[in-house]
Amino acid sequence: MSRYLEFDGIGKAFPGVQALRGISFRAESGRVLALLGENGAGKSTLLKIMSGDLQPDEGRLLRDGEPAVFSSPFHAIKSGISVIYQERQIMPMMTVMENIFLDDAPRKMGVVSRKALKRQTQEIIDRFGLPIFPTETVGRLSVAYQQMVEIMKAYRRNSDVIAFDEPTAPLTDTEIAILFKLIGELKAAGKIIIYVSHRLTEIFKITDDIVILKDGQLVKTVETGRTDERELIRAMVGRDIGDTYSELKRNDVLGETVLDVQDLVTDVVHGVSFTLRKGEVLGFAGLAGAGRTEVVRAIFGADPIISGQIKLDGKTVRFKSPRDAIDAGIALCPEDRKEQGLVLLRSLKDNISMPVLRKIRRAIFLDKKAEVDLARRAVEKYSIKTPGVDKVVVELSGGNQQKVILGRWTSDKMTTKVLIFDEPTKGIDVGTKAEVYQMVCDFAKAGMGVIFISSELTEVINIADAILVMHNGHITGKVNREDATEENILRLAMLE
Repeated sequence: MSRYLEFDGIGKAFPGVQALRGISFRAESGRVLALLGENGAGKSTLLKIMSGDLQPDEGRLLRDGEPAVFSSPFHAIKSGISVIYQERQIMPMMTVMENIFLDDAPRKMGVVSRKALKRQTQEIIDRFGLPIFPTETVGRLSVAYQQMVEIMKAYRRNSDVIAFDEPTAPLTDTEIAILFKLIGELKAAGKIIIYVSHRLTEIFKITDDIVILKDGQLVKTVETGRTDERELIRAMVGRDIGDTYSELKRNDVLGETVLDVQDLVTDVVHGVSFTLRKGEVLGFAGLAGAGRTEVVRAIFGADPIISGQIKLDGKTVRFKSPRDAIDAGIALCPEDRKEQGLVLLRSLKDNISMPVLRKIRRAIFLDKKAEVDLARRAVEKYSIKTPGVDKVVVELSGGNQQKVILGRWTSDKMTTKVLIFDEPTKGIDVGTKAEVYQMVCDFAKAGMGVIFISSELTEVINIADAILVMHNGHITGKVNREDATEENILRLAMLE
């Protein structure tokens, strides 16, 4: 007999926002159900209700027809429901094995058995085929491997219901293949699987059913095999966005060199050299661990430089801190926007004004009106969905959080010369992606030098004027857009 999880008339409101309204659908065992929608559509809120992190204002959750009420995520986990969130729920100072068995470590005579803990963790790691060790500290792993630890933790619980929230966002193709194989096995074992992703190719590859949400309401439910990408985008966005890349208004006039990097060496990067011109979008491609992020962090003053030279507008610079880089006109939208890009428990207004507080003072006091005006202009310019500028950033969707970072670096109080994007579309919907792509082109047209890092090859190929490919801390080649193919870039990305 097929088992199921049913959402029956679920509604949820937050101050100033109706997050969900009358959501009803059923996820069945042995099938993978995709949850689709733009950022802010209500997907994460729905998962938090399912996991016991939030309680619905109306409606109910049913398991096989019986009401399911969870007082906490721990209660839901013990009842057989696991959610792997886009925001990792790991303990960075603890080891891999301590994270995986955090709530249920093997014991001997009432004491945690380190030997059994290590052995069982190694069995799971071997099952996933990952080059990590049970005793490694999780905080020292790459973002991709941290995500795999999160997935292994849920796998170990053997839950009946497993929800994946953008699980592939930080993963490489190799790790994605491992995950998809695992999902296939979970499906064959009769698990109930809910899968959230903005990557439509994944949806068509591994799911059976699709539920589409928009503005907190259910738009439609459809079998995956009975629809296509264009129909899904139209349902999510409310319009046909056409060919995203071909419709971009690009910059076609490049200026003088704005950034010149020669023989850059750090603990991870070895002899990296490149130039960036005003108005140019320079892409960086490579597999996980290639050193792309480490290059821009060193330029931004976030990581120490061992040797090498950096010139900005022809003048040699060496930044001791990100504050120095910001003052000189370099801005970074980091890969992990929640941990490195935003102060999540502060308001949208606070986050946008943070770099320019010295410029919006009256004597020794902050000009509150100027701060509010600055934030409102960013909200209007980037169409940030928020009830007001005092909204706490943690309560915004991923796409709107990304727009807050853009608003910070491109306000009229900033003089940004080099704007660095590190995985800017990770975890955001197709409609917002199209907006971000055009913003990148607009920044280039405004005369900024733009660095664009992305693990999605189609994205970097179609956005960048030229692409630098990295492997193991080195640049292995440069490809112009007209010559760029996935095959060319992957070949360079795997060169020794």
